[in-house]
Order: sequence, then structure tokens, then C-alpha cells
Amino acid sequence: MSELSSPHGRWPSPISAGDVARGTLQPAFPSVRGDEVWWQEYRPAENGRTTLVRRDADGSVHDLLPAPWNVGTRVHEYGGRSYLPVPRRDDKAIPRMGVVFSDRDTQRLFLLERGAREPVPLTPEPARQAALRYADPVLSVDGKQILCVREDHTGDDVRRAIVSVPLSGRGAQDPTAVRELVSGARFYASPAPSPDGRHLAYVRWNHPRMPWDGTELRVGELTEAGVTGEYTLKGGVDESVLSPTWVDENTLYLTSDWPGFWNLYHAGLKGQAIALYPAEEEFHESPGRLGERSFCVLANGMVVTLHGDTAMRPGVYDPDTLDLVDVPTDFTSWAQIDGDGTHVVAVAASPEHAPCVVRLDPARRTVEVLRRSMQEAPESAYLPVPRRETLPGRYGATVYANVYPPTHPDHGDDGPAPYVVWAHGGPVGHSGRDLDLSKAYFTSRGIGVVDVDYGGSTGYGRSYRKRLHKEWGVVDVEDCAAVARSLVARGVADPARLAIRGGSAGGFTALLALTGDTFACGVSYYGVADLLGLAETTHDFESRFLDTLLGPLPGFVETYRERSPINRIGEIDVPVLLLQGLDDPVVTPDQSFGMATALGERGVPHALLEFEGEAHGFHTEEARVRSLEAELAFYGKVFGFEPDVPALELSTSPPEPRPAPVVEEPEAPLDPHEVSEEDIPVAERLPDVTPAAGVTAGTGEPVIKDR
Repeated sequence: MSELSSPHGRWPSPISAGDVARGTLQPAFPSVRGDEVWWQEYRPAENGRTTLVRRDADGSVHDLLPAPWNVGTRVHEYGGRSYLPVPRRDDKAIPRMGVVFSDRDTQRLFLLERGAREPVPLTPEPARQAALRYADPVLSVDGKQILCVREDHTGDDVRRAIVSVPLSGRGAQDPTAVRELVSGARFYASPAPSPDGRHLAYVRWNHPRMPWDGTELRVGELTEAGVTGEYTLKGGVDESVLSPTWVDENTLYLTSDWPGFWNLYHAGLKGQAIALYPAEEEFHESPGRLGERSFCVLANGMVVTLHGDTAMRPGVYDPDTLDLVDVPTDFTSWAQIDGDGTHVVAVAASPEHAPCVVRLDPARRTVEVLRRSMQEAPESAYLPVPRRETLPGRYGATVYANVYPPTHPDHGDDGPAPYVVWAHGGPVGHSGRDLDLSKAYFTSRGIGVVDVDYGGSTGYGRSYRKRLHKEWGVVDVEDCAAVARSLVARGVADPARLAIRGGSAGGFTALLALTGDTFACGVSYYGVADLLGLAETTHDFESRFLDTLLGPLPGFVETYRERSPINRIGEIDVPVLLLQGLDDPVVTPDQSFGMATALGERGVPHALLEFEGEAHGFHTEEARVRSLEAELAFYGKVFGFEPDVPALELSTSPPEPRPAPVVEEPEAPLDPHEVSEEDIPVAERLPDVTPAAGVTAGTGEPVIKDR
């Protein structure tokens, strides 16, 4: 058989799994101070290490931290902005920029002075490694301290506060030198001292809300004793307020979704906030990670802001004329903007360009590329260009999707192709439209990809996000299946060769979608299989997320059981591939292991691949290569072609049972009069229910014990 007659999946492609794993650097959170620019840079080829990079005025680029230093914060487990350039003065009192950063392994803050060989610690070493974590740093007005969010795991419960950390290094030896400025709420973000240092603005929220559900913008007087006289300036239980930014000593800009979309607002220290540019589009990214910013204020009063839907573009807003003028650019997706009053930097990408660090000149309306994350991209003829489509969902609902058709210079449209539906891992998130080699890996071999922004996705306003409230496992599954059926109806996709894959929450959607008759197979990357288990074991940030997505426990226990893929094994008759990191704190390994056990007990073909040292998302080159090749081999086995990767063996038997963890006996029985409901594990708060036959968790114990 000639190459030109190769079946879908066997098209010869120059893009290997190794190219995908090591081919793209991932810049994040750029910062600019004058002619110097910094950013975090994730490097897959260095075992998933993140370092700091500085670009000087002459264009030279410097790695600031050699291996084994690894930059990153684990606040909320998803992290965010982990560093900040800070002004330092040498013996001649000449200001030189150093940098404060969070060390990924210890989670301590360190200061790297300009020209220094080694960083010095700024925060104390806790009794348990990584128990004190810091994120979203800003500089105090006097330049002597860092203000940031601290997450404390040293006690029985997680605590968060806004703290000040002296740049002198005194806090490394004296923990009392790290002062707590604000505490009492469950979550904090965006500390922002006023230009005169008299006030501190910040964002806070509490369980069970997530930051896209409802937050408060708080302001108080900043004193030596902390913040006093605090009050809520804007926000509440049904309004998400983000990124307070001072314009002057008495005025803030912010974004709020009060009108249904995150729009720009102006607020004084008292009185009602006023919308700057009302529009049915987003002016802020979803606040999934701390430190995400989508606008900055210039010294002349202008605002450089990103706006759009899931693919945001830059514009310059004039508060005097109320005009918003877009900046002409070939980049179609912008994020993580930062400015120093004159200069502006961001991360930008397009279907032809992987994310780049760029500098935007607001006066000239020009864009300069400072760092490309991919030096040698594959030939463009192998790269798919997404088609933005609005497709009909169930009951007439609108579903948004990006369709990536099979793309190859020697193969054209020769009939319906196999397609894989990608369910993003939000579930409150969205798919991107920038160059993604992992998609090209499949499309260049003849397998189409369609990225679905199912109900609940961001970029389309609050009402679209709320489609998922109490409906997770229903709306997302229906939307993904509806998109697949729409492609079949148009003759684009082969109805017998449809797959669905997703990671995390998307893995849950993929597994649950297999209970229907649309898909021939499914792939779950660290996906949720047992919702009650997730409620019991997941991390604090998302521990009450399910209250919104499904309903609070114990009242909605039957909903949790009915929507759990592990309780729907009897409805799954197609092959399943499960990929899981063994150090995952978000979706713990017992989820995938329990799913594999239940599938094996029914004789359903499946494969479980587990990765030592990997957490929620695969970072090392080895894990990324192996998982991607396994996925292609899986499609080959199901769709009937022989791929150019090692074969994958499927099993119809459960994996070997694992020993149950040793549980220490409590010193004394709990006194029910001294324990609140919040102190009782979720499973013990549930009414007496009997688990479905054969359903086991990773330890071999029933998911719900018959009490």
C-alpha cells in the first residue's frame, strides 16, 4: 500500500510524540520594568522544570536559575504567578532589579540579587516540607516588603492570609517577621497596595463559591498592625470581581461580571462602581490561577485591555473619549498582560504560532516578539487550522466548538474521517485556538479533533457558565455527543470511528459519555470516576466545587452516585484507556485504579497506565511521550489501523489488588457533642446506602460503606 493510499491514522507524519513533548517551551506571567522583561518558562525537555528568564535592553536573554532550581507555587494546587522583579540598590545606590520567586520543591520564597550566584531564602522553613506556600506577589510602596497570598498547611485545616515578607531576609530565621495583614476568609487573591501606601485592596471569597461564582473586593487601611477598617467595595455571592488595580490614591479599576460578562469598572473608595465600557464580551480570563491579569493602566490614564471570548485580543481604552481601539496583530489569542505604566508585555499565540512573549507599544500600536516558544515549527501544511463553529445541542441549546480537520499535504478530503472529541478540563474553562502540536500529532495522521466548549465553559458569559450548575455529567456529556453527531450528519466524521478524550474534569465527561451509544472508545487522563471519592479526597480549593456542579452533600448523595462513571460500568461496553499520575493530589490515583478494576470485572477491554512522580498533568518528557503514543496505539486498535508507535495491550481482567492502607486507631472515640458536621468525613455523613455490586475504590473497599 502506498503512502498516498494510507488509511486514516496511518498518514505519514513528521510530527512525533517526542516533538510534542519537548518541542514547545511554555512562557507564562511576563513582567516588564523599563527595557527589561522577565517571565516563567516551563521546559518539558528538562523533566518539566520551570525556570526564570530575563531579556535585557540589548535583546540578550539570560536563564536566571540553573537546574535543579524549579520555580512554581502550589497555592490552590494549580498555582499561578510565582515570582516578582524587585528593585535593589548596590553600593553606589544604583537601582538594579533582583527577583523574588517561589521554589517548587520547598515552596519557600527566595531572593536572587542581580549578579548573585545563589538565591537566599526570605521565608522560614516549616516543620513539614512545602507546608507554607506563597503566590501572587506584589511590591510594597516603600520597596522593602513583598505582599502576597500565603497558604498554610501546618495545622489540621488549610488557612490562607495576605502577608508581608521583608526583603531583608529576616523572615527566613524569624517567622514572626512575616506579618499577617489580612485573614479570616477561606481564599484571597490580588493584593494591591494604593500608590500612597495608605490602603490595601484585595479579593476574597469563601466555600462553597469558586472565584468565578462570587467574590468580594475589599479595601482597608494599611497600618503597621495590619489592615483595619475593611469594607466590601464591590462584589458578593453572585458577582465575580477580579484584579483590582489602582489608578491613583483614591480610584480603582477592576473587572466584574455583574452585567453577565466580565467588564471593566471604575470605583472610588466610596460610592457605586461605574462600568467603563459595557459590552457582551469578556475583559478578563477565567480566574483559575492566581495572578492572571487581563488589563493594565498606563501612566497617561489609558488602559490596555484584553477582550473577546475564548480568544482575547488587545485594545487601548481611552477613559476621556470612552473609545476602545483594537491593536492590529496577527496573534489571535492573548493572555497574562503586565505593564509598568509605559511598556506592556503579554503572552500571545495563534493557530500558526505557539505562545510567545511579546511587547506591545501602546502609542505606536505595534507588537514585537521577544521570545518564541517553538524555534522550528513543523511545515504549515501539516498544521490544522481550527474552524470556529456554533453547533446545535440538545433542546436547541447552542454549543461552541473548534474543529480541527485531518491535515496533510498529500491527503485531501477522501470521505468521513475518524474524529476525537476533546473535552477540556475545566469544567469551568475553555479550549484554546493557538498552535498545539498534540492536536497536530493526530490530525497529521488523518484523525480529526474537535475541541468542545460545552455548557459551563468560560468566554461566553455567566449564563453559559451556569448551564452546568447541578448538571455536571449531563450538559457536558450531551454537548460533546451532540457535536460528534453533528459532524457525522454533515458527512465529516465517521459514525463508527468516534472517540472522546479528556483530562481531569474532561476525563469525567469522557468516561460518562461512554455510557451512551455515540463513541467507539474513550481516553481519560487523570479523570474523575467516583464523585463521592472525589468529594472526600480532593484538595481544599475545589473541595466544595461539587456543591455547585452537583449539589451539596449529604442531600444530593444519590446524584453523586448516579453521575459517577464507576457506578455506570454496566453501561460501558467499549474500550477505555486510563492514564494517571501516582502523585496526583487533585484526582487521586485510586480513581483510575478503581475504574480499571470495575471494567476488568465486567470484561471490558481497557488499559491502565500509571506514571511515578507525575501529579495532576504530565510534566516529564518520558510521561508525555508514552501517554501520547499509547493514545495513538489505542485508536489504532479500536479503529483498525497500525500506527507508527509501539502496540498497546488491552486487558479484560482487573489489575492486581493493592494492599489496603494502614489506618491508625484514634486515641479516643470522638465525642459527638464536640464535633461539628464539617469535621466528619463525607462518607460518614451519608445516609445508609448499599454500593452497586462489584463497585470498588482503589483500596478494594466499597465506595460507600454499609453502615
